Amino acid sequence: MEGRLDYSKYRLEKAQDDLRTAKLLFDAKEFEAAANRSYYAFFHAMRAVLALEPFDAKKHSAVIAHFNQFYIHTGLFDKNFSKMIAGAFKIRTRADYEDFYVVSLEQIEQQLKNAENFIAEIEKFLLVKWDEEV
Repeated sequence: MEGRLDYSKYRLEKAQDDLRTAKLLFDAKEFEAAANRSYYAFFHAMRAVLALEPFDAKKHSAVIAHFNQFYIHTGLFDKNFSKMIAGAFKIRTRADYEDFYVVSLEQIEQQLKNAENFIAEIEKFLLVKWDEEV
């Protein structure tokens, strides 16, 4: 289990780093880049949880689906997180791949708040799980 615990801790750190980077990009008014990094904060936070079980996936859609099925729909996390993750994924995808797509100030402010709340809840959850594993 130690390997999984290490992966979980590493991925949470990565999520926190992505969130810090997203905030710096927001301050620099680089909203599309901030949308990208804030989505990855969600993604790495989900993967931090999933590292504790024998599941991993390369596709973002598989990570999101698994997290929704086993962590949100079971009530371990607030159901609103599902909408937040889907919204962050959609904005990031559009910002990264659609020509002329512009991320609005309101969108990125909300996405940053959502990512911050999500990571805080993930961290609380993981601290308990990590304690159980030691």
